[in-house]
Amino acid sequence: MTGLSTHVLDATSGTPAVGMRVRLFHPEKGEISTATTDGDGRIGEVVPGPIDPGIYRLSFDTGDYFEATKTPSFYPEVSISFTVTDPDAHYHVPLLLSPFAYSTYRGS
Repeated sequence: MTGLSTHVLDATSGTPAVGMRVRLFHPEKGEISTATTDGDGRIGEVVPGPIDPGIYRLSFDTGDYFEATKTPSFYPEVSISFTVTDPDAHYHVPLLLSPFAYSTYRGS
């Protein structure tokens, strides 16, 4: 399995963050893709297939998500930069989110 996936969990409600827009950027190529989290808070293929080595940034539209859920929040956007070293690997970048904090890690 190759490519890039993500998952967003709303830690306040303990439920998936459904309907959140996520964009992928490359420093030289600009925006590469845009997708929206599904009913499980996942985007299974932000980028399908191999992803070229380099530095990328996922931008999560947390402001619109919290506005839609009528939840006051501090972060209108969460950006996660990461490095791809192996085009044949699968990269999973999850986001654990609350209105006033977030965390991430390299998933599997």
